[in-house]
Amino acid sequence: MNVLSYGETAMSTPGTLTLLGGLPVRSPTASWPLWPQGTPATLNALQRVAQGGRWTNSGPYQGNPLFERDFARAFAKYCEVPYCVPTDHGTSALVAALEGLDVGAGDEVIVPALTWIATATAVTAVNAVPVVVDVDPDTLGMSAEAARGALTSRTAALLPVHLYCGMADMDALLAVAEKAGIPLLEDCSHVHGARWKGRPAGSLGSLGAFSMQQSKVLTSGEGGAVVTKDPSLAHRVEQLRADGRVWSDALLDHYDMELVLCGEVQGSNYCLSEFHAAVLLAQLADLDAQHARRMENAAVLDALLAEIPGVSALGCSPDVTHRVYYCYVLHISPDHFAHRPIAAVGRAIAAELGIPVFPTYPPLTEVGSYRPRSKRRFHISSDHLAALETHRHSVPVAHHAHAEHLCIPHQFLLGDTLDMHDIANAVEKVSRLASTIPAESGP
Repeated sequence: MNVLSYGETAMSTPGTLTLLGGLPVRSPTASWPLWPQGTPATLNALQRVAQGGRWTNSGPYQGNPLFERDFARAFAKYCEVPYCVPTDHGTSALVAALEGLDVGAGDEVIVPALTWIATATAVTAVNAVPVVVDVDPDTLGMSAEAARGALTSRTAALLPVHLYCGMADMDALLAVAEKAGIPLLEDCSHVHGARWKGRPAGSLGSLGAFSMQQSKVLTSGEGGAVVTKDPSLAHRVEQLRADGRVWSDALLDHYDMELVLCGEVQGSNYCLSEFHAAVLLAQLADLDAQHARRMENAAVLDALLAEIPGVSALGCSPDVTHRVYYCYVLHISPDHFAHRPIAAVGRAIAAELGIPVFPTYPPLTEVGSYRPRSKRRFHISSDHLAALETHRHSVPVAHHAHAEHLCIPHQFLLGDTLDMHDIANAVEKVSRLASTIPAESGP
């Protein structure tokens, strides 16, 4: 049997897919970059919290500043806005931001078809209705034309998502929001540090919401943040995430509480722990260097994949002046991959490399875990339940995109040039042998 041997290029031998018993493109003993990356600075920060006597912002003052407040200042500066309110999760950031904008019962919020389920469930959590619209085929972000067509008298906000390695068309979407007289909330969970015409993600809309979940480019395992230029919105969101409390600016003595009751709005407890804040502050220092490494390797991979028929990297608007890679996204032409299901193609490439390679999010109209009828809290009325059903929306571009794109997580762009060659060789090998991909490897 003529199979690929380690060190050869995928083009040098007919080969056999690893799924069928062939030798993989990459040796199983070869390591890939680990994510998250626990640096000495991260471990030192955690130790300081562990020994400092204050593990959350609701703990009594012990003579040292809150890591949470230090991170808030640092991340606000990074996003070039005056205000940042940390939260315990990205979903909490979305909920607090929506409530900050006074979105609630009877309102509609326009969301894109391709996104993680939390973009929609955050809307339902404030008793509003997510209205799912189609995406732009070139960037996979919310289509401004589709958003404009979905506006009604009940539309309370636009909620575009900057997806994977691009940004939604902010000029067009901001124009839609401005003409309709509604706020725009950016879901920036994938793109900490990306820029649109020089302006950081999160700084363009009324508010920006971030996730710091483990897979994100800035992570503390779980975490989130809301950023804004508006002092009144920041003050409201601060209360919404801390049971109506805000940070005190008074001079503190030992055992004073740094969170003080304001009570202008009823809040919830979405506060970030000191452990998580300490990790984020340490990780933020490395973020731009990691971005640079990913961009360098992405450029190498772009060039290599351009030589493979039927394969291309996902495009990006020229107005994105600094690109961030949460996932490297490939477009796969079915004609060049024997019309095998996209998940099967992804698994075949993954087997060659020993890393996850998977399709985009399914359209929100098809997500099985979006089940508002399973919770009695949403049984407000039969009309409300019917409105919450996402399958009522037509999103053909999102369906087509889901069937032809694959994602590679960002950590694998932190390797070296040889790693990029391995990825390209694996894609070429699977393309060449696509007709042999077993049926059971895909849906």
